[in-house]
Parts: sequence; structure tokens; C-alpha cells
Amino acid sequence: MSENADEVDSAAAEGAVAGGAAPEPAKPGPAVPAGAGAGVAAAATGGGAGAANPAAPATPAAPVTTPAAASAVGGAHAGAAASAGPAGTGAGAGGPVGGGSAGGFDVAAWQARQVLIQQQRSQAPTPAAWVVRIRPAKAAPIRNATLVAALAAGLAAALLLGDGMGPGLLVAVLPAIAAAYFAARAAGRKARPWTAVWAVGCVALLAVPALRDSAWPATLAILSAVSLASLALHGVRTWPGVLFSPFGFVDSAVNGVGWAWTGLRSRSGGLSRDRWLPVVKAAGVAVGLLVVFGTLFASADAAFADLLGDLTPEVSVGDGPVRILLFVLGAVLALAAARTTAAPLRWDRIRITPGTARSRVEWALPLIVLNLLFAGFNAVQLAVLFGGYDKVLKSTGHRSYAEYAQQGFWQLLWATLLTLVVIALALRWAPRGGAGDRRFVRAVLGTLCALTLVVVASALRRMDFYVDAYGLTRLRVSVAAMELWLGLVLVLIMAAGVFGARWLPRAVAGSAAAAVLAFGLLSPDGMVAERNVTRFQQDAKIDLAYFQSLSADAAPALDRLPEPRRSCALRGINDDLAEAGEVPWYAMSLGEYRARKILRERPLKASYEECSRLGTFGSRVEP
Repeated sequence: MSENADEVDSAAAEGAVAGGAAPEPAKPGPAVPAGAGAGVAAAATGGGAGAANPAAPATPAAPVTTPAAASAVGGAHAGAAASAGPAGTGAGAGGPVGGGSAGGFDVAAWQARQVLIQQQRSQAPTPAAWVVRIRPAKAAPIRNATLVAALAAGLAAALLLGDGMGPGLLVAVLPAIAAAYFAARAAGRKARPWTAVWAVGCVALLAVPALRDSAWPATLAILSAVSLASLALHGVRTWPGVLFSPFGFVDSAVNGVGWAWTGLRSRSGGLSRDRWLPVVKAAGVAVGLLVVFGTLFASADAAFADLLGDLTPEVSVGDGPVRILLFVLGAVLALAAARTTAAPLRWDRIRITPGTARSRVEWALPLIVLNLLFAGFNAVQLAVLFGGYDKVLKSTGHRSYAEYAQQGFWQLLWATLLTLVVIALALRWAPRGGAGDRRFVRAVLGTLCALTLVVVASALRRMDFYVDAYGLTRLRVSVAAMELWLGLVLVLIMAAGVFGARWLPRAVAGSAAAAVLAFGLLSPDGMVAERNVTRFQQDAKIDLAYFQSLSADAAPALDRLPEPRRSCALRGINDDLAEAGEVPWYAMSLGEYRARKILRERPLKASYEECSRLGTFGSRVEP
């Protein structure tokens, strides 16, 4: 879809919301004849020609829906009939006939009010302007290839994901990618460079569960893959698009099911028996041939039987509900991806209005003071870094620099995060008077970013000292990786100040995905085990209790320990794998495969009592 067409559609949508649709005129109540009005007047005054005129047409009764109104109208008719004489004059004060009033109750006004209420209830509320802007274009009818791909995605999810994550996840996602591709071709969408980058990154992130047994990097990789898929399918490039595009899958999941159902119904009318029956027959014959000859070959050769058993998913009646749920989930997600590709929500049309521009003094004074504070702190850090350890330890009362470093790391991490918030708010209210103001803003914020990078380096240096003293853990490697990524974001912000910021949202999203991918490929549990084993070889210090919570990714590093510490360190991994039992290939990660091979070739030797004496089952209390 061209950008010009998007602008035209956006302008039309904004005009519709701004101007508003013309309200539907209120429907008038039943007409009251003139004679009836005269009769009411005559009845009210005790005499009137209109009430006594037998030729006047009868007034149709107004619909009355309350008992009080019904009694008032009925009493009015009775009073009028009793007061009317032969000559057409009477003294009784009759009630209203048709649209009069009795005791302050106006039937005509009440009826008009009811009509107005019904009109208000029937009119839908006007949506917000941004909701109208982001509405997608009408999706093209779903193609047969997309339906088949969605069905294949459901079957792959049901067969391959019932036993756990692993290579099966990547295989199950491939039909969903095919469904999105077919929908994109039907919609006439072409891949852009950034779209290709997001697609490749998504597939690479989905390979992490196939490589690593640890659940937390695999979970981060799956969530990041979903985010990159949303960026690729929506084709966004702004901050609102990057932040909100994953929520578009929710809308597409609902609309995608209806989209597919509409396509199936349109095909059912023109799909004759002569067209689908041969396909069903051919599929049945193919399945029968595979079963018969596969059984014969499996019984004839044990190696082929083992290979066939390893490749074929095991499905039992007890797993039926879970498999059905996975089938529905896989098919719906594939349809959501295809529907998003065919008609994506236009998140880039959300406009963020900048704040009121401030004067240079009002805007820059707080930031300059903050820069001076950062400069003073960094000067102290550089003094400590280049030899002021003894003086710092004496003044602070810490026994080691590791304790001193551990105290300040978390504060520096929060300082980095808050600095990014300050930069975002400062850009919102920055002066925008001309080129001079732009240069001034770049200078002030560029100085703040550079000083914050020194803070990032100080935080990482503190963490390094702390790890040397107490060892590496999952938490420490995670926050260190987070600090590194925040430093990369600061560098990207500085580059955006020089080269322009149009690419910044996508660059930040890409850097986050790349950080998650690198985090998963480097194997955090393996890094933790490797660092602690190296530390043990240097100073003979090791925490065997902590290794009991690590995943199978740590097995190659722990296998380097001497006995009995090797067996005690691997006991937790061995128990987890024994509890899991036999796992098919599509649910087994590379890390789990290596751990099983290590434990199978070199079984554990140390007894429970010996491992208990070494502190394997004690609780770990981190300093």
C-alpha cells in the first residue's frame, strides 16, 4: 500500500471524526388533528365548539407505556364525555385528549422524549480520532494457500509442541510464516529492507529454544520473536508503531477467524462433491500405504524401526485435549499473522504532539546542573579507578572493594534508566526556535549522554569486582547484560542527534532483539558454570548448592570439575533429566542432548552423604 494512499485515507478519517456525521433527525410523534386541539381547549375552558363538533375526526390514541399515563388519559376521556352537553357546551374540566395535559403531565412531550431516547440508544458512540486513523484497510479474500498453511500450522503445533519446546517450535512456526507470505502476495505487499531484517531476526530468535535448555533465555527469545514478527507484518517505523504493534495480533486473531470463516463459506457454495471427493480419496489411500509399508519395514529392520519411532510424534488418547488446544492455538496464530499481513493496523498514524517549547534558560538550567553532578561523580570514579582503593575503603568502612562495588551497582543501574527518562522528557519540551536551538539541545543532551556512558562503565566495573569476589550468578549476568544494552541505547541516541532520529525507534528495537539473541546464544547458565569452575581452579572456592538450580546448559562446564565435586554439581541436572524421562527429538534442545550424552558416558559416582557433606543440598545465602 502506498504512503500517498495512507495519507488520503488518514485525512478522510480525520475529517469524518472532526466534522462528525450529521445526526439523524428525530422522528416526530403522532400528529394531533386540529379538531382535537380545539376539543382540548374547549374541554379545559368548559365550552368549545371543537369538542362538541361530531364531525371532527377522532384523535388517534398515543402509545402509553406507563400505568400513570394510561390512567390520566383514560380519566381525561371520561371527563370530556361527561362534561359535553347536547349543544356542545359543558362545565366539566375534562382531561387531555390526544396531546393535552392533565395534572402537569404532557403526553405529547413525554412521547417525543421517548423517541429521542430510543434514537440516542440506537446511535453508536463516536470513536476517538486515533482509533479511526489506525483502522486497517479492507482485507482481500483469503486464498486457499493461506487456509492450507494455517491448517498445517495447527497440525504442527498439535504434534510437535505437546512434549515441550525445542526444534519443534521452529518447525511449527514455518507454516505460519508461509501463511503470512501468501497473504502478503494476495494483498500486493512487497518486502522492504527492514521487513527482511525483522523476519530473519524472528527466525533466529526462535532457534534459541532449540539450542538452549534454560527456560528464561528461551522465554525472552520467544517474546522478542513475537515483537519482531509484529514489526515485520505491520511495517511500522515510529515509536507508537514499535510499542503498540504487538497488540495488533489480538485484533487480528479475532478478525482472522472471521476472515477464514467467510472464505470457507464462500467456497462451500461452489465446491462440488466432484472436486473434494477425489482429494479425500487420494489422501486416504496415501495414509493407508504409509501405514502398511511403514509397519512392514519397521518390523523387518530394527534400525529403521528406531529411526521411524524417533521421527514419528507419539500421540495418545490422554493427550487429546492438550493436542486439540494446541491445534486451535496454532491455527489461530497462523490466521492472525496472515490477517495482519493482509490488513495491518496503521499504528504509524498515531501522532505524538510535542510539548510546549520552553525558553533556553528554563529548559537548560536543570539539565546543566545535572551534568555538573554527573561530572563530579565521574571524577570520583576515575580517581578510585586509578589507585584510590585504600583511601575509599578506609573512609567507607568496607573490608574489600567487592563490598564497596556491590553497594553502588544497583544505584548506578537506576541512574542510567532515569537518565533515559530525563532525555525523553527534555526532548518533549526542548526549545524549537531554529537551528541555534537545535544545536544547543544537541550539545546539552549529548553531554548528558556522554557522562552517563561513564556511569555505565563504572557500574560494569563494579560488577566485575563483585563477580571476582563472590562468583557469577544468573541475576548478576542478567543485570550486567541490561546495563550493556542501556549503554548501547545511549550511543544510538547520540548518533540520532547527529544523523537524525527517523531510524531511532527501529534501531532501538533491533538492538534489544540482538541483545536477547546474543544473551541466548551465549548460554547464561553455561557462562555461570564456566566462570565458577574457573574460579574454583584458582582459589578452590565453589558453591555446589547453587549449581542444583542450573539447567542442562551448564553440564559441559561442570563436567570439568574433579570428583566428587563433579558428581555433586551435576546431581540436580541428572535428577531433572531422569524425571523428564525419554524426550523426542523435536522437544529436546541441544543443551539437553549434550547433558544426556555426558551423563550417559560418565555416570555420577559420589553418594548422597558425600555430596551433603560438601554442602550440595544447603541453602545458598548470597553476601
